[in-house]
Amino acid sequence: MGGVVGGLIGLACAILPGPASIAPVAPGGADGAMWSAATLERGRLVALAGDCAVCHTAPGGATNAGGLALDTPFGTIYTTNLTPDPETGIGTWSYPAFARAMREGISRDGTHLYPAFPYTAFAKLSEPDLLALYAYLMSQPPVKHVPPKTTLPFPLDQRRLVAGWNWLFHDARPFAPDPARSAMWNRGKYLVDGAGHCGACHTPRNALGAEKGGVAYLSGGEAEGWVAPPLVASPASPVPWTEGALFDYLRTGFSAQHGVAAGPMAPVVAGLAALPEADVEAIAHYLASLSPPVDAAAAADAAIRQARGAETVATLGLENGRRAFDAACAVCHAESGGVGHFGVRPLMGLNTSVSQAAPDNLLRVLHHGIDQPATGELGYMPGFGDAFDDRQMAELAAYIRARYAPGQPAWRNLAEASARIRQEAAH
Repeated sequence: MGGVVGGLIGLACAILPGPASIAPVAPGGADGAMWSAATLERGRLVALAGDCAVCHTAPGGATNAGGLALDTPFGTIYTTNLTPDPETGIGTWSYPAFARAMREGISRDGTHLYPAFPYTAFAKLSEPDLLALYAYLMSQPPVKHVPPKTTLPFPLDQRRLVAGWNWLFHDARPFAPDPARSAMWNRGKYLVDGAGHCGACHTPRNALGAEKGGVAYLSGGEAEGWVAPPLVASPASPVPWTEGALFDYLRTGFSAQHGVAAGPMAPVVAGLAALPEADVEAIAHYLASLSPPVDAAAAADAAIRQARGAETVATLGLENGRRAFDAACAVCHAESGGVGHFGVRPLMGLNTSVSQAAPDNLLRVLHHGIDQPATGELGYMPGFGDAFDDRQMAELAAYIRARYAPGQPAWRNLAEASARIRQEAAH
């Protein structure tokens, strides 16, 4: 029955008229001179919360000029030029055209945007925030740049079909506060579900690429080849998250009970670090409310004791991995906290990447290190992809897993996973 309904929706989308275009405005008609400093600052903060520049800036490219390749299960999608250039950016977009794109996923010319652009979350922005974001983007320097064209295979290249996807999965209503909750809780939920679009990475998706609802909300997803861990209570985390730990991690990129922000999360933290402290506190407060209260200190002590007790038992037969760890890792990651060559020194027994079901996050860090930390204070971690071959990398990862997550099953096919990650670009 579902296939019949889907087919009818697709047929209707292909036959019925599409959205109308919205007339362009004169270039420069909405530049920063017509907006107050307070409005522009508000828009800047919305852009930081929404990570606009993270996705709309290609490696080595101009800020917000587009061209970043987003690998999705449906093909590669290239981000668009968000600068106010009249020919290649949004310089001729009126505010109604911008608002329609943000709330409905429809471009100024009437074509549908792919939901890799998270308009499903941005639809929840308030009108003042959305207007401020428009003002801020229009006040930035225009950059003439044509990003690569997104070309998906048939029938995904038929953008009109996205109308059916929207009919099934998109709720364009703005955020509505819960009157039974505090202002802090509502502010946190607004930022998490709206500008922050946390679910885009941290909520699993269905076969059509829509975020799942219900108990799947923020239960873990995938981002750029990295495992995005659950933001709710999960056995994969050695220590449950508390409000304080969430604040530390989101504000600084480091929590002593969880580790360091790496991969796609590092630039997110860099943006959050520039937000008002009250906003980050609200995000942490809301996320903490989704899980039952815990004694994190006791859980951390138990995890450390378990890892220490497994040193001679769980790691038998993993001598090659132990030697690699002692040579490459122990100087910073010993239980004593290391000697501080590169910055903070997370304890391996508390690191979520060691206890996850898949080894990908740990292997990515072992291969590529952390060369773009969320903040300079965190320091850097060197990668060992050039020093270890795939067999040695597998032995090292197997030892770390057995030594520091003894309650979790051993990872399988580590050499194959290492070879796959070696072929992928460092993120």
